Amino acid sequence: MKTTVLDSGLAGQWYSDDPVHLAHVIDAYLDAADPPAVENPIGLLLPHAGYRYSGMAAAYGAKLLKNSRFKRVIIIGPSHRVVLQDSVSIPEVTHIKTPLGLIPLDGPAISELRKNDVFLAHPQAHRNEHSVQIELPILQRVLNGFSLIPVVCGQLSEAGAKRIAAELKPLMNDETLLVISSDFTHYGQSFGYVPFTQNIEENLRALDMGAFAKIQAHDLQGFQQYVQDTGATICGSGPIAVLLAMLPEDAKIDLLKYETSGNLTGDWSHCVSYLSAAVSGHWKTDAAQGKYPELSSKDKHTLLAFARYIISKELRPDIPAVEIQPTPVMQEKRGVFVTLHKRGQLRGCIGEIFPRRPLIDAVNAQALNAAFHDPRFPKLRADELAEVDLEISVLTPPEPVDSWEHIEIGRHGIVLSCGPHSAVFLPQVATEQGWDLETTLTHLSVKAGRPSNAWKADCAFEVFEADVFGE
Repeated sequence: MKTTVLDSGLAGQWYSDDPVHLAHVIDAYLDAADPPAVENPIGLLLPHAGYRYSGMAAAYGAKLLKNSRFKRVIIIGPSHRVVLQDSVSIPEVTHIKTPLGLIPLDGPAISELRKNDVFLAHPQAHRNEHSVQIELPILQRVLNGFSLIPVVCGQLSEAGAKRIAAELKPLMNDETLLVISSDFTHYGQSFGYVPFTQNIEENLRALDMGAFAKIQAHDLQGFQQYVQDTGATICGSGPIAVLLAMLPEDAKIDLLKYETSGNLTGDWSHCVSYLSAAVSGHWKTDAAQGKYPELSSKDKHTLLAFARYIISKELRPDIPAVEIQPTPVMQEKRGVFVTLHKRGQLRGCIGEIFPRRPLIDAVNAQALNAAFHDPRFPKLRADELAEVDLEISVLTPPEPVDSWEHIEIGRHGIVLSCGPHSAVFLPQVATEQGWDLETTLTHLSVKAGRPSNAWKADCAFEVFEADVFGE
């Protein structure tokens, strides 16, 4: 492959263009940084202003990487100049150049990502975009060589963030570092954001820490709602949303450093906040995901299109036949649920929990059941079809747990059995309803036709996980 290089335009503006001086400046920040100990960091949240403003805050995160194992870095930063609605861009180059040298891009991984149409190659999105490129010299000073996946991120809905996260998460392993690039609140008339004029320093910190609390709680929906409600001008809210959609269950997020340009310059009328945080935990590797191979984005798209076709064919038998060529993953025996929503409201949901037939056959059957045989709803009509969106949940086999206390909300689907009575909730039900575990089990007992408190004494539990994707 021909070598093509994106020469970072930040040198001489955002940091020194002299490699010796640049290295000296970065090393001085690293020497002065004193971050708390973090066990097994797997990701960083770093600011992206010029080094004289945010370099110290960034150094608090980067210093954790010295002598680390990482050989690849995925950086996700916001697009400041190009609109990318529910999509991201990766440059079509083989290397990015800074004054400290060339950084190779991970071509094979990027080629796989490009199979999904949310991963664009928008040249203007990378020309003079500082959010990703500002992190590179700092990483070059603490990592002993690495390949790069530089992602410039657009404005994201919750669904968009989850879709991008689903594509990136399979790339995460013990040798891959995730870096989320974001400044926090931009305050002042020039930013169009003056929510208060008194006690600016204290109010800014409270505003930023409110957002960070949502991040620490892994609360994607809550974070996006907080930004919407407060108007907080967090430029990297899209990349942060992707992080929250990717986080493993055991992830912990620690604040390392908080700073503002107001503290540095004394000018509180025009102020930007800088925050550095570490993500620690364990990415769920292939070995930990069980024996089943993962569905690719193309597999998921095919299964959704197939489910819609099956329902359409039942309503309109005269439509042309469509032939599906199932991939090996679709021929694995899997449990599956198909869910229909109409204008955001449930319109049907039926499935099979245990893996007893090929996934493609299970989707065929349960798409029809959800549309026409859910006893809670009338059969779907042809005039409703355009208003309905489909969701598929592909399940792992249920496994018993010794106690209801071992069930994890948001991760586990639940099968409750009380003698001859049983009921099931998919993993997403509790989080969609905002229920805690005890509330979830109360509703599940009632669904099984038992008293609301039956789960406390008379019931057994099995749990499963689900790969959930929708139109």
